[in-house]
Amino acid sequence: MSITIKGLSHYYPNGKKALNDINLEIPSGMFGLLGPNGAGKSTLMRILVTLMEPSEGEIDVCGYDIRTQRKEVRRILGYLPQDFRFFAKYKVREFLDYAAALTGMTNSSQRSKAVDAMLEQVGLYEVRDRYAQNLSGGMKRRLGIAQALIHNPKVLVVDEPTTGLDPEERIRFRNLLSEASSKDTTIILSTHIVGDISSSCADMAMLNQGHVMFTGSPADMLKETEGKVWRLKVNNEQYADINQKYAVISTIPDGLGWDIQVVAKSLPGYDAVSYPPNLEHAYVYFMEVKDKD
Repeated sequence: MSITIKGLSHYYPNGKKALNDINLEIPSGMFGLLGPNGAGKSTLMRILVTLMEPSEGEIDVCGYDIRTQRKEVRRILGYLPQDFRFFAKYKVREFLDYAAALTGMTNSSQRSKAVDAMLEQVGLYEVRDRYAQNLSGGMKRRLGIAQALIHNPKVLVVDEPTTGLDPEERIRFRNLLSEASSKDTTIILSTHIVGDISSSCADMAMLNQGHVMFTGSPADMLKETEGKVWRLKVNNEQYADINQKYAVISTIPDGLGWDIQVVAKSLPGYDAVSYPPNLEHAYVYFMEVKDKD
């Protein structure tokens, strides 16, 4: 495994647990970390990139101990944080050249070639002389991934990369990550957007309130949700009752009533038909239904 996490916990200064006994095996390729805001994803990402010390537990990153070999871990890491910012005075190419120099690329000729190649790869070569702060949101994220990839890291950690992007830029960004993962790089994609996981990641974990709710493939997650999604037609009174008791995820007007989809272990007393789950259904099942009586 590329990364092994054992018994990882992290406490806030007030004693609240941000992470609670996390155990994960993260292989090479694209690995998705899915969960709502506040689930503990960003805390885990910051620990993995050595910006925070874990309160408890062990982490092995490509054979390096994250507690005792922090410098070695940093050399093989690339990181794109959610709140990544650029220096206002830098143009696109200048910024990437500066970022490359910070990774230890001291040969100016080799660095120049690597910077131009990376700008081509992320589709920013034509705007290389534009000030980075004047790029569109999607271009800024692409420049962010360029600085994270410029030194060919073994592990790339990307935190909420597609938030705020339009659908076209979101697809383009996911394709960039998929290309990078094909080069024997481990990419950890942290997101609350189900579509980012379903279209990109062969393996994943789901976090909620600092706990691991699920590990496996998206297909495994769907399999566990089979028989837990229902479709039925109800009147207004029935709808109000169901909406109080169950997770209603789709509501379509139908005559004087409603055509709805519900995620539940069972729907006693209603004429409900089992419905094939998708990953959004599975997400709701693990977050809101699975551990409830």
